[in-house]
Amino acid sequence: MLHLEIFTYLERLNDFIWGHIAFLLIIGLGGYFSISSRFFQIRSLAAIFRSFFSFFREKPNHGKGSSLGLHPLKTFFAAIGGCIGIGNIVGICTAIQIGGPGALFWTWIGGLAGALIQYSEAYLGMQYRVKNEAGSYDGGPMYFLPIAYKIPWIAIVVSLLLCIYGVELFVFNITADSLSSNWNLNEYAVVSFLLIATLAVGSGGIDWVGRVCSALIPLFFVLYLFMASWVVLQHWREMPEIFKLIFQGAFTSQAAKGGFAGSSAMLAISMGLSRGAYSCDIGAGYTSVIFAESRTDHIQRQSSLTIIGIFLDTFVICTLSVLLVLATGNWNSGISVTLMVQEALGLFFPYMYIFMPLFFFLLGYTSLLAYFVVGVKCAKFISPKWGPKIYYLYASAMLPAFAFFDARRAFLMMSLSGAFLLILNIFGIFILRKEIQFGLESELD
Repeated sequence: MLHLEIFTYLERLNDFIWGHIAFLLIIGLGGYFSISSRFFQIRSLAAIFRSFFSFFREKPNHGKGSSLGLHPLKTFFAAIGGCIGIGNIVGICTAIQIGGPGALFWTWIGGLAGALIQYSEAYLGMQYRVKNEAGSYDGGPMYFLPIAYKIPWIAIVVSLLLCIYGVELFVFNITADSLSSNWNLNEYAVVSFLLIATLAVGSGGIDWVGRVCSALIPLFFVLYLFMASWVVLQHWREMPEIFKLIFQGAFTSQAAKGGFAGSSAMLAISMGLSRGAYSCDIGAGYTSVIFAESRTDHIQRQSSLTIIGIFLDTFVICTLSVLLVLATGNWNSGISVTLMVQEALGLFFPYMYIFMPLFFFLLGYTSLLAYFVVGVKCAKFISPKWGPKIYYLYASAMLPAFAFFDARRAFLMMSLSGAFLLILNIFGIFILRKEIQFGLESELD
């Protein structure tokens, strides 16, 4: 069929971009920033966490008397609301299912290098932000890329890509499938409910999304950390062999085993980087749009919060998810990626068929909202009058349509739009690299 051939070609294009172009760009720019900043993302991690907790003590209008914008932590939780969630549980399992255990190694590399790329996105987004009529700020790649490229229309291109990226097809697909299959609910009713809930609440903007995410994300993190760590600890004797499998698979081809079809090192790189960059939104500009609304004038302190997000996302949640499915053997059992973690946790905890769909709904819903409000802002940037209306129509058509596709095809569309955004953003960030400062000490006064 024609649509199958189209998806086949798109998958090849996606693998080529992430396995060759994106790989070089992330490692190249991330490596450059790591060396020039003396690995700021590692040596200053403790100071960054202290800075994060200091924001809890900030009074409502703190920050040089500014009353514009949102509380720094509200923007932080709104940003990670789109990152921490289903992508860390299902998306990363897709990478292992296709690229093998070695894909996790490249997710780590992507997270280490990408941490400073995302920091730079947020930094430039705040540096070039502008005040808006709603008493906040507008910022993001549509504001700093025209300065970098000296091409005004690049703002429209990146805004259109962010509108596509803002309609989170993969998360919508997984959430709807998990609820309908586990709870025996009518799939059309579930899709309709999710669509209405997203469109209705998403209109509240980043302020409302920040409130929702700040209430749900900490709860998710603690629960998942406890359950996943418990299962991994039960398999502690197998961990040396599992890590050996991860490191070997990162550089060598892996043979077919069970439901695993086998993979090459290049496929492991492509899967690991694309899933890792997607789950952390490295290079997409999404975080930059949200962080620009922070009311703080301390650009470095606010931007450094992205490093906390990537640390939790990549090195804690993604890693635990992969160790879960590797230790229990679910990664090559042939079961759906939607059920891999659920089945692994179900070996030690009861009622996972009830708990995980609810879990996916809460996580998926926060992600859908976070992405959606960014898309609305970008649509409004293109056309204040017609942009949001067209965007709502686009979301109303695409989300239900891809809810009935295979989850990997929904992810493919997100991955491709993210790849094009990454290419545009990384070159722009490189051009403006001398304007970016890495550090915290000068602002912690």
